[in-house]
Amino acid sequence: MKKILVVICILLITSVTYSKEPQWKKFNEGIAEAKKSGKKILVDVYTDWCGWCKKMDAGTYPDKKVSEYLAKNYIIIKLNAEGDEKISYQGKSISPAEFAQGMGVNGYPATVFLKSDGSPITLLPGYAEPDRFIHVLSFIGENHYEKKKFTDYLTEKGVKQ
Repeated sequence: MKKILVVICILLITSVTYSKEPQWKKFNEGIAEAKKSGKKILVDVYTDWCGWCKKMDAGTYPDKKVSEYLAKNYIIIKLNAEGDEKISYQGKSISPAEFAQGMGVNGYPATVFLKSDGSPITLLPGYAEPDRFIHVLSFIGENHYEKKKFTDYLTEKGVKQ
C-alpha cells in the first residue's frame, strides 16, 4: 500500500513539474519578473478572433520542447492587442494596441522578443510550427542573434531551410 502511495505521489509531482501548459503572465507582472530574474521576455500578441493565434495556443506553445525551453529561459506574457487595460512600458502607460503598433505588429499572431530590461530584440510575425519555433527560441534565448543571422544559425545546426 505504501508503495502505491509513493508511486501516486511521484506521478502527481511529475505531472505538476513537467506541465505542458505555459505559465503566462500579465504584461506588467511579466516585465517586473524579467527585470528581477534577468530572463528574456516573450510577448505573445494575439486577438480573440485570430484563428492562427488559437492554433499557436493549441499546438505550438504546449509542445514539450517549446514549453520546457520557454519555462527555463523566458518570462512569457500574453497580450490581447485589442484589450482595454493599460500597461506600463518603459515608464509610459499605454494600451496594448499602442504597444503592438510600437513594436511593428501588423497582423496576428505576433511574437515580440524583449531583453530582461524590456528593450526590444525582434518581432516574429505570424504562426510558427513547434519544430521551427524551438530554433527561434534558442537563437534568441542563447544570444546567437547578437553574432549571426538566423539562416546561418540554422545551417550550423543542420536544420533544413
